[in-house]
Amino acid sequence: MGRLEINRRRGKNDKDESSKRELIFKEEGQEYAQVVKMLGNGRLEASCFDGINRLAQIRGSMRKKIWINQGDIVLVSLREYQDSKGDVIQKYSPEEARLLKQYGELPENFNLEEGDNLDNEGSDNDDVEFEIDDI
Repeated sequence: MGRLEINRRRGKNDKDESSKRELIFKEEGQEYAQVVKMLGNGRLEASCFDGINRLAQIRGSMRKKIWINQGDIVLVSLREYQDSKGDVIQKYSPEEARLLKQYGELPENFNLEEGDNLDNEGSDNDDVEFEIDDI
């Protein structure tokens, strides 16, 4: 182990700080969104609550520190020059998302468990049967 690596700890557990942080509300030029699809390379497709789907990029300080999954609620900073793109600046925990809904920041018709069912939205018939004929 080198001299520079002595002070560096792997798997640092800082859950106390992240669980009791101040709730951040959106400001002008920002919008709440739900992650629809992870695209890789720090990019994702987000369905903003203003009705527009945007391509969003995870900011550099969040990469490899905060993991974002499909269905998570995030705060997206909108770009003035590109309406279809934005930058993820905050990820909300499920508890924080519930608080946002209670404060009226998220739409009333929004279901917090909706993110788990994003893959099955268009499938009406899950029971598909195939017949294999002998050749």
